Amino acid sequence: MFHQTRKLILASASPRRQYLLKEIGLTFTVDPPHIDESFPGDMPAENVPSYLAEKKAKALLFKITDEIVVASDTVVILKNKILNKPQDRNEAIEMLSRLSGNTHTVITAVCLLSQEKCECFDDRTEVTFKTLSKEEIEFYVDHYKPYDKAGAYGAQDFIGMVAIEKIVGSYFTVMGLPVHQVYARLQSF
Repeated sequence: MFHQTRKLILASASPRRQYLLKEIGLTFTVDPPHIDESFPGDMPAENVPSYLAEKKAKALLFKITDEIVVASDTVVILKNKILNKPQDRNEAIEMLSRLSGNTHTVITAVCLLSQEKCECFDDRTEVTFKTLSKEEIEFYVDHYKPYDKAGAYGAQDFIGMVAIEKIVGSYFTVMGLPVHQVYARLQSF
């Protein structure tokens, strides 16, 4: 059992990340940084989550003394293209229509940061969606408003429950935090 000796700061407003950290017995404060989440246009898609997680963590560096910052970022990649958080209903419907009947990659990166060191790592999961009807997609977007979710969906929501046919990797990575890795890395951090 991991015994937490230092205070943790979660650099995220995500209720899912907060839930997952609580479920593995960690105590923390929440302090989401307000940063520009842009990244270089020529950056390979698989490097984006680590880049953004580190950017989020370092935005809080000036606030910490003995604490450890836990920052994270998730991207959904379909055919080498990142599906970010949708801006509106039409974009959410378009993203889910593209994911329908296809396999995509979810990469969640985590950055652990203290005054002494910075450690970033990521986890990748392949997710296969069944073919969704237009009605299923519109119901989900209209009732769950997935505008704060990469790829316009949450695995723990209606669409994840009815659409995900197969997952190769960690379900928790798809939810937004590879807690198995966070737990292990914090033990040695």
